[in-house]
Amino acid sequence: MNLPNSITMSRIVAVPLLIWMLSPRFPFHAAWGEQEIIASLFFIAISITDGVDGYLARRRGQVTTMGMLLDPLADKLMISAGFITLVEFNPHIVKAWITILVIGREFLVTGLRSIASTEGFTIQASDLGKLKTVIQIFTVVAAILDNRWHEWIFGWLIIPVDWIATAAIYFMALVSLISAADYFMAFWKRIDHASKDRRKASFVLTRAKEKNIPVTNHLL
Repeated sequence: MNLPNSITMSRIVAVPLLIWMLSPRFPFHAAWGEQEIIASLFFIAISITDGVDGYLARRRGQVTTMGMLLDPLADKLMISAGFITLVEFNPHIVKAWITILVIGREFLVTGLRSIASTEGFTIQASDLGKLKTVIQIFTVVAAILDNRWHEWIFGWLIIPVDWIATAAIYFMALVSLISAADYFMAFWKRIDHASKDRRKASFVLTRAKEKNIPVTNHLL
């Protein structure tokens, strides 16, 4: 297994650790928020590997089929685990319906990608989809920190942690819906085009058989 794929696998292995860090069994429960800080830093670290493995794969010429399969799987496991655990860890911010929306969106995209693969084409992640991922990461971190702090006060500077986390979760839900619609539209255009190509090829083949004309590959 090459280095990029090893980094991707480490992100998958890190998912149970993240769940443990956000559980009541985590041993660090100090008044100043050890659990929240450790879990936040850990989630940020494994999120960074999402960009590192792709960069290294392209830089080293090690883009593999396994990597293309594992990378989106690792992303979905990481995000889904974060939101599912946060439903119990900080229900004030992460509502169950929001988590269902996030996971449902991922199932939808995965299903569309599977159909696209069987039809012989792929749909690349859009800029909106990449923005959605960044917002999801930010939201998870904000929700973790909000479990301990309502606001941070640094002299005259006040950072409203609770307000930021609340705004982030609903903005993330909105972007998730928009990106899902954007992905579906891109899929629909490609699948419609593929269907037209198949009908055209079928029509040419039928006409050729009727006239006993040899059908060459370029006609199909």
